[in-house]
This record gives sequence, structure tokens and C-alpha cells, in this order.
Amino acid sequence: MPGPSPGGSPEREAGAGGRPRGPGRDRRVRFRLPHTAIAVPSVRDEEQLFYRRLEALAVPGPGGFGPLFASDGWSDLTEDRLLRKRVVRAGPDGPRPLPGQEVSVKVLGALEDGGLVERDPRLIFVPGHGDVVQVSPNRCAVQCRAGSAPPWAPTRQPRRARPQALELGVPTMQPGEVSFFLAAFPYAYGRPGREPDVPPEAPLLFEVTLLEVRDGPDPQPLPPAVRLRLGSQRRERGNFHFARGDFAAALRSYRLSLRALDGPTAAPPGPEEEEELREQRVKCLNNCAAAELKLGRAEEALAACEAALRICPDNGRALLRRGQLLAEQGRDAEAALVLKRALELDPASKVIHTELSRLAKRQSPPSSTGPQNPRHDPMPPPSPAAPAPPSAEGAI
Repeated sequence: MPGPSPGGSPEREAGAGGRPRGPGRDRRVRFRLPHTAIAVPSVRDEEQLFYRRLEALAVPGPGGFGPLFASDGWSDLTEDRLLRKRVVRAGPDGPRPLPGQEVSVKVLGALEDGGLVERDPRLIFVPGHGDVVQVSPNRCAVQCRAGSAPPWAPTRQPRRARPQALELGVPTMQPGEVSFFLAAFPYAYGRPGREPDVPPEAPLLFEVTLLEVRDGPDPQPLPPAVRLRLGSQRRERGNFHFARGDFAAALRSYRLSLRALDGPTAAPPGPEEEEELREQRVKCLNNCAAAELKLGRAEEALAACEAALRICPDNGRALLRRGQLLAEQGRDAEAALVLKRALELDPASKVIHTELSRLAKRQSPPSSTGPQNPRHDPMPPPSPAAPAPPSAEGAI
């Protein structure tokens, strides 16, 4: 049988069974098939649909995402109206994710100019834990070739990350649901953005599909380095909530951080890792105390301080806060001992000097010429800002 022609198109002989027919039976007649090109899409069908949905929302437009933050058809997920949701396709009447359950989602996300910066076909995580359990290995850069995406969709290189919009938005979804999440920069990648693809203070529009909800995985033995990374991520997530005044969410994140730091280990930590694990535990316990105080739970805050001091007896932050709490309970002698130890560690601290001065005034006998006070002036409530609590300025 003849091989391919120089042009690359196969050649065929006329006639059934290879026999020539017709008046020119001694001649071979060849027909050259026309050259055909099969278009291979450079992005997936769901991404094309995503772009069409963006166009339906008039994105990109002269105002970027600005008009969407004020338009109808969206529900607000936060009081500041900087995170909004719009259901694209409702799911069946299935249960929404419960705290501690693991979710699988498909995520697409774009900037105001339509640049695709998020493309994850299967992201698995536990909302509120502040860490990615698994990222699909075939996550890759999106290539927008000519004809496969709108001209306003420049190529971007996504990187592994999960913004706050997913943490808060996914628990509102049902399995099978597809929704848009419109996130201002505090709920996207923050003020600095994400180099090299997300500019500073950039809002993002996510399309999220909730694929599956299941019970969270059992704790697995992890290497010390992984435990340290998870602990740090969850503590930083708690600082994010604390700075926004959501102290209950901050406390949950700090406790999850402690769970990661104290979890089963796949190998004994080395001396440096063991020291870092201790430091992170103390930070989390101090942050727990600050969150408990904000929630009005002084006993729980005191317990967190004492747990931190069992790990590091000379931690100045825990000593000061414990002294303040003991003084608030009227345990002046104990408070004075704790605060004097804190002063030995930090002799220049004006806060500790002030607290000890108040205690001294409370313990001094009343003047014989002054009015008799059956009860000393109450100590002001302990200030989690002294030393600074986990916040935008003093997060630890």
C-alpha cells in the first residue's frame, strides 16, 4: 500500500479490493485527501463557560469589580460587604459542610482584567484549619491561546494558596452547587497580593464548585517540619480572625494550631525542631489567652497562661497577663510575685511598673485622716494589649 505523500496526506487507490475499474483499467487513479486540522482546545470547557459567565456579568468593564459590590443578586457573607456570593447553579438538597468536615472543590479565579490566576480542578481542605490537605498534581499554568479564550484573558501563572474567601464561602454551599465569590483584597490575597500574578490590593472573583463533603481525616503521623508549617499557618489564620474582631474563630484556629503542634509525629524532632515546637506552642497559648479575654472568659484565659508558663516559665507575656488576671481575682500576693518575676526579666517595662504600683496602693493601709474605704479600688480589667495581643501590630 502506498505510503504517505510528501505533503503528509495518505493516498488511496480507486476500486474495491484494490482492483482497478472503468475504461482506464490499466491505470491507477489516486485521490489526495484534503488537509484537515483538528482544533484542540487549550483550556477546558468549564473555563470557557467561566469566561462566558464573566462576560455576562460585564466583567471586565470600565469599573472592574466595583459595580458588582453594589449590585443586586448577591448575598453578603461578611458585615463589611467585602465578600459576596452569587449562586450560579444550585445543588441538590444536600447538607452543607459541618465544622471539621473535609471538602473537595473545583476553583477558578480571575482578576478584574479577566486574567485567570486560580485553576484547581480538585482542592481538598478542611474549612477553618488554614491549611491545604492536598492539591491536585495536575494543577498547572493556564495557557490562553488564540481563539480559546477572550482577548482580555492574559496568561497567568497560579501558585499554591487558599484565600480567606474559600474558608468563609465554601461552608455556605451544598454539594453540587456552583457559586461566584466576589472578594475584596482582605479576603483574597491581602494588601501585598501574591507575586508574580496577583497585584497588591487586588480583588478577585472565584467560581467554586463543591464536589464532595466527607468527615475529616484522622490525624496522621507527620514529620516535625510539616507539623511546624501547619501550626504556623493555623496560628496566622487565627491572627487574621483576631484582627477582624472574630475572636471565637480566632480561638478555634489557635486550638487547631496546638492540635497540629502536639499531634503524632512520624519521626522524633531534632533539637532545633523541638525548640521551635515549644516556641510555637507558647505563642498559641498566649494567643488563646488573649482571645479568651476578648470573649469575657477570664478563667480560661488564666488556664492558657499557666499552660504557657509550664512550657516556658520565663515567658514575659504569659507572666504579665497571669499577674493581671490574678490581681483581677483579688489574689494580690500571688499577682505581686508573678509581676515581680516579669519585672526581673524586663526591668524597663512601664506596664509592669504600673501594675505593681496599683497593687502596692491596694495593699497599703488607708490614711488615718482620709475617708475609710472598706474595699480598695478595683483593678482595671487586664488589657490584652499589654503586652500587645495578636493583632495587626502584635500578632505572634
